[in-house]
Amino acid sequence: MIHNVYFWLKKEVTAEQRATFESELKLLPKISYLASGAVGKPAATEARPVTDHSFDYSLSLTFKTMAEHVFYQGDCPDHKRFVDKCKPLFEKVIVYDTEELA
Repeated sequence: MIHNVYFWLKKEVTAEQRATFESELKLLPKISYLASGAVGKPAATEARPVTDHSFDYSLSLTFKTMAEHVFYQGDCPDHKRFVDKCKPLFEKVIVYDTEELA
């Protein structure tokens, strides 16, 4: 199960708040039970009709099981800390959860 999240920060976010957001976001892929994880920003790829560069940050976490994802969303202290500290900083978030095809 792959959890892809895209964040748009509020325009008034200060450089210090942005640094806090980045440091907190970078902690999430380090959660011990994840299969993998990555944090990123829009790539400097060519503008095309199918490409969206409007987001500020992305997060991609791969869970070994759906149960791990359920725990992450509900009881994971790392996720709770991130949401508590960072939710006031973003104006929009979009989540795309996907399952690999067999």
